[in-house]
Amino acid sequence: MTYKRIDTSEYPKQLAQKADKVKEMFRPFHIDDVEVFESPASHYRMRAEFRVWHEGDDLYYIMFNPETREKIRIDEFIPGSLLINRLMKELMGLLKPNDILRRKLFQVDFLTTTTNEAIISLLYHRPLDEEWEAEATKLRETLTSIAKVEVIGRARKQKRVLHKESVTEEVKVDDKIYLSLQTENSFTQPNAVINQKMIGWAKRLAGNNSHDLLELYCGNGNFTLPLAENFNRVLATEISKSSVAAARENAELNDINNVTVVRMSAEEFTAALSGELESKRAADADIHSFDCKTVLVDPPRAGLDVDTLKLVSQYQRMIYISCNPTTLLDNIEALADTHKVTSAAMFDQFPYTDHIETGVVLEKRS
Repeated sequence: MTYKRIDTSEYPKQLAQKADKVKEMFRPFHIDDVEVFESPASHYRMRAEFRVWHEGDDLYYIMFNPETREKIRIDEFIPGSLLINRLMKELMGLLKPNDILRRKLFQVDFLTTTTNEAIISLLYHRPLDEEWEAEATKLRETLTSIAKVEVIGRARKQKRVLHKESVTEEVKVDDKIYLSLQTENSFTQPNAVINQKMIGWAKRLAGNNSHDLLELYCGNGNFTLPLAENFNRVLATEISKSSVAAARENAELNDINNVTVVRMSAEEFTAALSGELESKRAADADIHSFDCKTVLVDPPRAGLDVDTLKLVSQYQRMIYISCNPTTLLDNIEALADTHKVTSAAMFDQFPYTDHIETGVVLEKRS
């Protein structure tokens, strides 16, 4: 929960600097044309976390300066969606006079959608009882005048869900709307505009195919479902139980029937596919029946491990979405004998930061 105040007029300059850095990064791979996808300059984050500071009768949100750790009072959050900003103000106005809801409250998390839905998570340093739930229910009912709001209370070894723990986002790709169930405390792409651009880029580069797609680290099906129509079938893997459930439900919501989601880590899947691991989940998914020639990966910051690199090196084409340029470059180098980079893109998921999100396509060397 760190934050440096931003000046939106500086965004074009900062974007250009990032783009130059990425272009230089890919120069050794003879990629001169790196597509750059810019973010809105403000109100681009669909989720945010704030600490809550108690000062006498006053109560307000804070974040921390990443360099000095100095606390910064946050009454308006320019990176946050317009809905986050509106809910921040309304929520704080309701919390301040309410002794039950504010007592030992130390953090508030917001998850919002472009469809005017939101989850507000209230985190406490005390157990939550029936009295808390009654007051939180009134809070939720009041906030529904602004948006479709869900309220969740969290304390040590405790979680109280008042109604639902998910919201439904609409993701627009190539003029088609995909419904995306997003669950509280599970990973979702933070920048809705950039997310749609990333999916659109991957879908365009994938093209139409007569073979199957393998996707590792599929999350809630963010890339899986829009790309499903580009392939005969999709075999997608994910380790998170809640994300797997969301991906399967999202496939049903969108009436997509050619996707199989199996709950396995990339490492487990690699071992199962090579025959080194017996897995009921892999057997139930009949993973050996798929004719995958394209693989899509969106790994964590650590990138692909050695065994997964060995697995993906067998595929004709790879679409690699990366949140860490360092591990991406290491992985590209590890695949240099079998694959070459043919396309690259930069997605400014986190404006005003040094964070760089990139995408590359690697094709098998002939």
